[in-house]
Amino acid sequence: MTAKRDLDLSIGRLFRQLTTFIGVGFVATAVHYAVLIGLVELGGVGAVVAALAGFTAGGVVSYIFNRRHTFGSNAPHQRAIRRFAVVAIGGFGFTFVFMMLFIDFIGMPYLLAQAITTCIVMFWSFAAHRNYTFA
Repeated sequence: MTAKRDLDLSIGRLFRQLTTFIGVGFVATAVHYAVLIGLVELGGVGAVVAALAGFTAGGVVSYIFNRRHTFGSNAPHQRAIRRFAVVAIGGFGFTFVFMMLFIDFIGMPYLLAQAITTCIVMFWSFAAHRNYTFA
């Protein structure tokens, strides 16, 4: 029974991490959009610069909450931040590839393409952060 109990605990921990990761993603996305909209609408900042600021702010939120609450990592910040950046760049690249594929080659509406891409990148990012960034 020990092997079954260990498997059950492992699956439970994985499920908790995944649901926490999704929750953190919602918060990070909200921060991203709040900064973007605030800078454009209230600050008169150009959309591209505001989007980069929002991406950065959301990334900081994602790093802090995922490190602490999702993965409970004790990895040194210097190493974890570098690895987090690698995963973020990978996610950016996957987003580009899948959006191009879904929109330009398949002809999918952009919001549907973004929703599917977000799901794909979310699962990839979760696995990468779990096994690489915060391992």
